Amino acid sequence: MIRNTILAALLALGMTGAATADDSPLTDAQVAHIAYTAGQLDITAAEQALAKSTDPDVVEFAKLMARDHKVVNDQALALVEKLGVTPEDNPTSQAMSEAAEAKGAELAALEGAAFDAAYVANEIAYHQTVNEALKATLIPAAHNAELKALLETGLVLFTEHRAHAEHLSTMVQ
Repeated sequence: MIRNTILAALLALGMTGAATADDSPLTDAQVAHIAYTAGQLDITAAEQALAKSTDPDVVEFAKLMARDHKVVNDQALALVEKLGVTPEDNPTSQAMSEAAEAKGAELAALEGAAFDAAYVANEIAYHQTVNEALKATLIPAAHNAELKALLETGLVLFTEHRAHAEHLSTMVQ
């Protein structure tokens, strides 16, 4: 199985400390952008799986990922609009996007069971990394109580996603 070690390393590097490249603390605008980007990247990965997979279990999982991440991202957009905050692009969200683009290209070269196994393995690694970043960095860095609550809700849901992906991985090896 293909592991998404590059993305995990970039996320771990970019999110291990609650600071930006210039060593200042993350702002709520940056936290919101990182969280939104993480969700959007998983929606894109799910769309790729929906286009490539013929495994009914993988297709259902991808539909769930797209739906759940869209709901959370819609809630995040509504919250930042309510708060009058403009999400701020930053080196972490940029690194995430670049790594996800590379992973998407890698997955695009695969077909059938090889694609399914690689997609599911990537989902496990991705959710593990994002969940750790939520716990260790994004939630503690969030200053606004509503943003913090949305991130905490996302963490619960994304922990379930990881468990679902781990279960699915036993079926698509």
